[in-house]
Amino acid sequence: MTARYAGLLKNTAGLLIAAAHFVPFYILIVMALKKNNDFSSRWAFPDYIYLDNFRLAFGGGKLMQAMFNSLIVTVCSVALVALLGAMAAYPFARVKTRFNLAILSLIMAVMMVPKLTVLVPLYKLVSGLGGVSTYWGIVLLITTYKLPACIFLYSNFISTIPRALDEAATIDGCSKFSVFYRILLPSMMPVTATVIIMNSVSIWNDYSFSLYFMQSPLKRTVTLAISSFFSQNNTNLNAAAAAALLAIVPATVLYLSLQKHFVKGMVDGSVK
Repeated sequence: MTARYAGLLKNTAGLLIAAAHFVPFYILIVMALKKNNDFSSRWAFPDYIYLDNFRLAFGGGKLMQAMFNSLIVTVCSVALVALLGAMAAYPFARVKTRFNLAILSLIMAVMMVPKLTVLVPLYKLVSGLGGVSTYWGIVLLITTYKLPACIFLYSNFISTIPRALDEAATIDGCSKFSVFYRILLPSMMPVTATVIIMNSVSIWNDYSFSLYFMQSPLKRTVTLAISSFFSQNNTNLNAAAAAALLAIVPATVLYLSLQKHFVKGMVDGSVK
């Protein structure tokens, strides 16, 4: 009976936590589907569907251009982070020298540095290179900032892959590059999915880097566009809710598509 009640308690706690996380999204959906002059309870789902809020968000908020900008930055940054992180992690995981361990420790220490503490020198550097309000400038910044955590996940995951696979491939005539690309890289799908999900959501929702390094109105990312839309439409919270709802759709779809690999990648990539 004790185990039964313990299981019931866990299930109840899980449902309560899930409900607490779902409530804000429910209210956001309800507000996005209501008219601005509808003052009924925000808990009550409307008996009509009002889509003009989304039209206003797309038109006045210029979300299409902003989402396109965020998509370019996110895809390019995640691709670079995943590829460079996996390549950098390979020697750290397979060659356990003191020098490599020292470099890996230094890389891990960089994870503790908040981005805002280095924002001024970064801006001076990027501005001197002409990278402000450019795709390549913010992509390089985000890639550099996200690499340490990615290297940490990949190096621990590669350490769980038996060395016998490397040795067998080497005997068959594969070079180090062939072993990595043909043997190890396909085996890293779980941790790669984790890296893609974590970094995609983080980069898509990034505000601080975008605020300072994407100043041109034509290069605004989705977070900047929504912030500007909120300030301009603070009396029309329903349209603002529609804009926020549209912004979270891509990240939600990505997570649902790769969630089966996410937990395995987190466990194998961070715990060894």
